[in-house]
Amino acid sequence: MARLPLFPLGLSALAAAGCAPAAESLQPPAPREPVYMAIGTEPGWTLEITPERLNYAGDYGETKIVVANPGATPSMNGRTYAGGRLSVVIKHATCSDGMSDRRYADTVRVIADGKTLTGCGGAILPPDTLAGSNWIFVSIGGVPVAAGRPTSLAFDGARLSGSAGCNRFSGSYTADSRTLTAGPLMATEMACPGAGMTQEQAFFKLMAGPVRIGFPTDGTMEISGVDGQTAVLRRVI
Repeated sequence: MARLPLFPLGLSALAAAGCAPAAESLQPPAPREPVYMAIGTEPGWTLEITPERLNYAGDYGETKIVVANPGATPSMNGRTYAGGRLSVVIKHATCSDGMSDRRYADTVRVIADGKTLTGCGGAILPPDTLAGSNWIFVSIGGVPVAAGRPTSLAFDGARLSGSAGCNRFSGSYTADSRTLTAGPLMATEMACPGAGMTQEQAFFKLMAGPVRIGFPTDGTMEISGVDGQTAVLRRVI
């Protein structure tokens, strides 16, 4: 049988044969601009600013206004959005929401259908003092706290109290922006078999000396010991 000569196939032949050339490598999509959130009270309102639109819910959710995002215009120490029925002025000035001790990075003024409201927005700031703040444990020693074991840590004046999953404890404390010193801590003497007792003992060991405190993300606090052990807590408002 005669052999047919072999010739390299051109692009047109590849296409005809249903074999398209390899596509160019796709670039990863650009990261989306984060959503900006603002809130206000009396009456309660929320504002969400996305790259596409401004979403406003006022009067405890009874009033809804959604407009296309007109783009931000720089203003004194902030920026503004003018979107017809909805205008927003964001000023980089610390703000308290008036309903809790939570502080925000920005003061926000909204004009919705001619009605002016003031509230707070942007990043939630670390507390300027631990006094009066309340927390629950997320993890102790790198281990998530046991399910079904309620935890708490409250700072009241010069004393702290709470539970790391078993016994109630309390004691004095001093703190500055970076260091927390507690103790001695007094605790009840209830036996809690399993994870509750293990995480409690790890916390008491951590708090035996001065510890570093930090606020890595909105609403969280990390307590770090000299041996590298940590406890992560989430703020309760």
